[in-house]
Amino acid sequence: MPLSLFFLVLAAAALHAGWNAIVKHGTDALLGTALVTGSAALLAAAALPFVPAPSAHSWPWLALSTLLQVAYYTLVARCYRHGDMSLAYPLMRGCAPLLVALAASMLGEPLPATAWLGVLLVSAGILCMARGARGRAFGLPLLTAAVIAGYTLVDAQGARQSGSALGYTLWLFLLSGLPLPLWVLHSRRDAALAHARHHWPLGLAGGLGTTAAYAVALWAMTRAPVAMVAALRESSILFALLISVALLRERVPRQRWLGAGLCLAGVLALRLA
Repeated sequence: MPLSLFFLVLAAAALHAGWNAIVKHGTDALLGTALVTGSAALLAAAALPFVPAPSAHSWPWLALSTLLQVAYYTLVARCYRHGDMSLAYPLMRGCAPLLVALAASMLGEPLPATAWLGVLLVSAGILCMARGARGRAFGLPLLTAAVIAGYTLVDAQGARQSGSALGYTLWLFLLSGLPLPLWVLHSRRDAALAHARHHWPLGLAGGLGTTAAYAVALWAMTRAPVAMVAALRESSILFALLISVALLRERVPRQRWLGAGLCLAGVLALRLA
């Protein structure tokens, strides 16, 4: 993986942790998630006229990913209702790379030994950080990880067949970003409008962050093995841990710091692969 690509994916990881912090910081995770996804959809709609449209071959992948992304956004909101960001985020993001690596390897994209070491270290670090989780605080992030692995593999294929990773990403955020805010407006109209009036700058920042982060990741997957990019993206848990302590004032146990160290070692292994 070229050094420039490595640092771009790291920047995308930081952006991803940032928009999750925006959701967790609010008083209502569902409304916060809807505001971020709705903002991302509006930004995507504004940018679409200026980028090439994705190839027709990628549209079946785009349709499947849209369903998975909607499920992902809903699960993210539920995860943050039942657990701290320093617990939910590492668990749901850290289990995904191992699932992606296993699936990608079976689909004919083998990894070098050093890359496998990196994937395993990242995953072990996340599991260490999540030690002690029970009930929904444990089960929901695991389910979210499976959805993340699913849409990562789907979008890797879609982006590669699209001829325009940016166009594919923008259409994805437009199509997947609308269902949740529309449902919230239907079921909780007054609360949703009030939340948007008071927090629209944060929602806009989150929408920009999630769109930019995933656009970079998908572009990277067209130039490097999917499993390597997926695992490197999960270095976002390091940023999430720092945000949890510095901004959200969460208490982070010692084993989560140990897990962060394992994740950092995994990221370095991926860089050397």
